[in-house]
Parts: sequence; structure tokens; C-alpha cells
Amino acid sequence: MKYALFLGCKIPSQLPAYESSTRAVLAHLGVTLVDLDFDCCGYPARDVSRDAFVVAAAHNLALAERAGLDLLTPCTCCFGTLRHAIRFLGEDAELRARVTAALAAEGLAWSGTARVEQLLSVLARKVGVDTLAAAVRTPRTGLRVAAQYGCHALRPGNVARFDNPMAPTVFETLIGATGATAVDWPRRLDCCGDPLHEANTPLSENMTRAKIADALESGAEVLCTACPHCHLRFGAVQAGARDPAIRTLLYTQLLGLAMGLPAKSLGL
Repeated sequence: MKYALFLGCKIPSQLPAYESSTRAVLAHLGVTLVDLDFDCCGYPARDVSRDAFVVAAAHNLALAERAGLDLLTPCTCCFGTLRHAIRFLGEDAELRARVTAALAAEGLAWSGTARVEQLLSVLARKVGVDTLAAAVRTPRTGLRVAAQYGCHALRPGNVARFDNPMAPTVFETLIGATGATAVDWPRRLDCCGDPLHEANTPLSENMTRAKIADALESGAEVLCTACPHCHLRFGAVQAGARDPAIRTLLYTQLLGLAMGLPAKSLGL
């Protein structure tokens, strides 16, 4: 099993532990990752220029296509952005013509053969939950975990096609494979508040704190994330506290610990 690894911008610059833990876990599971000369997924340009956003995304898709590989991204924001670009290219012939011309200037072409997969989906459906459970050496038995999906993995459902956007289960199933218990918490599908942070910081932080309080009230000991934006937002709102209200773990860290991988390799 081989994929082109798409890290995006946020993970290398602000959350390197997500990269190291992803590489460690997937290597242990026999998944080969190929590094290509990818650029930004295009998300920052979405509100400025639709063409610029889609060209940026298509550039990366074309690189994967040229290598004959599907993309695997740990970042749910990049996942949603790339999936949106594919949708727009497929339904807008005029946009597709402009993007084709822009890519041709770089010696690239997009035809839609390269698929975009989010890390959790690959672990659950390609590697398989049974394979993950069989790889566990030190199960996290008794640990109560709140799954934080992140908005871009789920919505809009007809673009992401990741799981049922209103009642997803894949993350909880993956948590269960580690031996931990996934808790049911009312705010599990709410936004973490990160997209609003620059526009309305008080509102953003209220949203984040409300999620943390809800997870704690539901009996969670750990907030488990698969989105760098969510992970960093939970960390930022608790920064400076001597004892954070709740610990945050990336799913790759939780899984890696359960598989008995060295903490250092997981960025812990």
C-alpha cells in the first residue's frame, strides 16, 4: 500500500508531532509514504480567488497523478479543500479549461485519476480495524476518550464522503481499536472555533472552552484529534495553565502508544 503524503502547511510549521507520529504508525503498519514537491492546498485563497484556490489544489493533484499515486493527508482541512477542488473541476467546464491552461504552463495535467484520502479513512478502511487491533501491544484499557472529528472531514457530506456527516462512527471505532473507550458527548460535531479566531477571538474561545467543558462533563480524560487546526486550538486555549483541563492527543499518538511505539517517535 503506497500513498503520496500531503502534509499541507500547518503540520510541518506548527505541529511536527503529527507528521512524525503519522510516519511512525504507517511504517509500522506497512504503508509506504512517498514525498512529492507539494505546495499549499489552496485553502487560504478560497475567499479571495476561486481560480487561485483551485489551481493551487490542482497543482498538487497533478503531481500525485504524474507519480501514479493517490494522496493521503492527515489534515482534515487539506482533505476538504482538495475534495472541493475535485468537485469544482468536475462540474465547471470553464473553470477546468482555465486550470488546465495554468497547469500546462508548468508541464502538468489533471485528469482526475488521483484520489484524496484522509488518514483516518485509510486506517479504518484500507489498513482495516482488525489489523490495527492486532497490532496493539499495550492497549489503552480504561482510558475514556472524546473524538474530535473536525468540520472539514465531514461537511459537506456529498463532497467529503468520509462518513455520515450527522452521525459519524469511524473515529470512535478507531479509538476502540486501541482498547480505549470512546465517550458520547453532545458537542462532538461542533466546530472547535478555530476559523473564527482572527475575526472574533472571544467567540472563538468560548466555542473551544464549551467543547472542552462538554467533553469533561461527558467523562472524557482525553480529547483525541485528527485535525491540526483543532489540536492547536485546544492547546492554545489551555496554554499557560499549570494543569490543563483536559489532555489532547492526536489519534496517531494514541494508536502509536497502543502499538508500543517509542514515545519520541510519536512526538511525545
